[in-house]
Amino acid sequence: MSELVTKLLPEIAEIRDHDLRARVAACWQEAIDFRGWTEDLLRSIPFTLLADNVSISFIDHVRAVCRMCIACDDVLIEVHGERRTVVNRDYLVAGALLADVGKLLEYEIVDGKPVKSDYGKHIRHPFSGVGLAFKHGLPSEVMHIIATHSKEGAGEKRLPESIIFHHADFIDFELVK
Repeated sequence: MSELVTKLLPEIAEIRDHDLRARVAACWQEAIDFRGWTEDLLRSIPFTLLADNVSISFIDHVRAVCRMCIACDDVLIEVHGERRTVVNRDYLVAGALLADVGKLLEYEIVDGKPVKSDYGKHIRHPFSGVGLAFKHGLPSEVMHIIATHSKEGAGEKRLPESIIFHHADFIDFELVK
């Protein structure tokens, strides 16, 4: 497993299934390699290009949303116990870590600034993220989280893990926007 990926995303250790964890790391590594992203760039690029003056980095957004998902699941377990809708924690964490990985294909640096690439103008990150996940053999439930997390998922019936992720993601996005 990539040392850079585990350094950037320590939450990956929350995935109990070793094979799933390795597949998530492989998706990230391929996305990093696609444009040669460095640790410094990954820690400095904004998590969205849809708002001005975004001070929250891409990596911090991914980590914060993943941790919100875990916290939400913990609260549901604590309060509702056996009455709760069962959530697959490994799928939830994997989906949370991969939902925005396609942004590493969607973005590029031009004149020192992150911009939407030509690729990104045609294929938004939910689509490229699902493509990466499919290529690396991730379960369809994880691909569902990636596919339905943004506007592309509007109108789709979301799995419980996708509902949790979608709302956590938009908490962070709406607060910044």
